Amino acid sequence: MHSDPDLALVDRILAGDTSAFHELMDRHKRYVFTVAFRILNQREEAEEAAQDAFVKALSALETFNRDAKFSTWLYRITCNAALARRRKKRLTTQSIDDPQFYHLPDEGGPAEWQQAERRKFVQQALQQLPPDDVMVLTLFYFQERSLEEMAETTGIVENTLKIKLFRARKRFAKELNLLLKEETKELL
Repeated sequence: MHSDPDLALVDRILAGDTSAFHELMDRHKRYVFTVAFRILNQREEAEEAAQDAFVKALSALETFNRDAKFSTWLYRITCNAALARRRKKRLTTQSIDDPQFYHLPDEGGPAEWQQAERRKFVQQALQQLPPDDVMVLTLFYFQERSLEEMAETTGIVENTLKIKLFRARKRFAKELNLLLKEETKELL
């Protein structure tokens, strides 16, 4: 059994202590939002997914397996909530007619602008990928999870994750290449 600091809060919640749930939410809200945002790339959608995740976690708390860490269990619920939201409302890429498309950061210079431009292309490429690809890429690159941690979080065997990650990287590179070629054509 793990020494998980959240277990005492889980016990209090199951005993009917609502303040313990608020404490647990406060402890994990930034983490849950970040996970959802990495998958959805829209603040409002990520906030909704985070809220969905907490509601689902509360309603399924009795089924929580105490052999796993609470944060890992919550992470899986959050990923599923964000992926479900993404499937339900397939996000569209930003139109070049949108004034925000050309918006540069208010602060900083060319280095910060270049970084913002890179982030824009990475997010656009991610939006073109299937939800499972986004999940493995997010876990591995943005959350910097090991394959072992990813297996624990997703319930997918490590060898299968290696294959999924390899294929997701190839699809991501292809999408990024397409976006950059289109960008080059627009400039010429």
